[in-house]
Amino acid sequence: MEISSGGVGYLYTSIYGILHGVLSGTGLEAASLLIALIIFAIALALIFTFYTIMGGWLERKLVARIHSRRGPTYLGKWGVLQNVADAIKLVTKENIIPDRATRLFVFTLPVLTALFILMLAFMPFSPTFIGFDSGIGLILVFLILSFSPLLVFLAGWTSGNKFGSISAQRAVVMMLSYEAPLILVVVAIALLAGTYSLQSIVQAQSSMWYIVLMPLGFVLFFFVLLAELERPPFDLKEADSELIAGWLTDVSAPYYAMALLLDYTRLFVGSLLITVLFLGGWNGPILPSWVWTAIKVVIVTTAIIVVRGTLFRMRLDRILRMGWIYLLPLSVANLLITFIIFR
Repeated sequence: MEISSGGVGYLYTSIYGILHGVLSGTGLEAASLLIALIIFAIALALIFTFYTIMGGWLERKLVARIHSRRGPTYLGKWGVLQNVADAIKLVTKENIIPDRATRLFVFTLPVLTALFILMLAFMPFSPTFIGFDSGIGLILVFLILSFSPLLVFLAGWTSGNKFGSISAQRAVVMMLSYEAPLILVVVAIALLAGTYSLQSIVQAQSSMWYIVLMPLGFVLFFFVLLAELERPPFDLKEADSELIAGWLTDVSAPYYAMALLLDYTRLFVGSLLITVLFLGGWNGPILPSWVWTAIKVVIVTTAIIVVRGTLFRMRLDRILRMGWIYLLPLSVANLLITFIIFR
């Protein structure tokens, strides 16, 4: 049983090689792949858990400072454990499903969260820490992302609440209007790198990051991705003055905790995606490769949080107008400029 490092991540390819040598001749060679996959999943879960705790704390503290407040202060040093306490409180409460909600409503949010976590398996954290180094990794990531509008719509439609239904419709209309600019920017990146492999795209930025070669594409991708992830100022699913909490209006505490987990899953995926596609991924001098990835992810996460704390929520008609009238032509121009200059 052999594994090609071009199709499977280098981390557990090397783990598999060690285990395969130890277990060779015992009839347990096949188990070595499963063990390697489990080790990789555990490592990824630890990274994601740490990011969720620290990212939530950073968002609450940073937004509080922007708004001249203090934020959490009591639990842990500087309130760093406040999110942990909130999570424990939410998941220990009774889970109540609204009477008018269908059974499908219960599964939409876990499936949406699982899809975003699945995207992490194709993203390179370092030259050796990657799940699947697929030659079409870029396509697979955005293929998975394309299911997000459908699941958001199902979540609102099956909630049995008119606010949830309106919320889902607004979110889907906005996300679909930003799909075209997003795809065009991604095509420009693939054209510039000459590959659809995320690992190869990072390696192609060893001498020059794409944020330098394609500044217009970076700005477009940043704001379009905010819309795809429903981050402020594009968080129409939860417009307090109009829709209360949208399709989360009637949910109980455990389900709301999962919704918060989804938000930080999206934030992590979006920050890592920008890092990989525009900021050179793990490329950087002196420090270890994974440290550079972590630093860039924190910088991007901070930028997204600052946008949340400083920009007001836009009206739906203005969001759609900006997407179709401004961002779409600019993304076409970015693609043409990339093709003319670099090809």
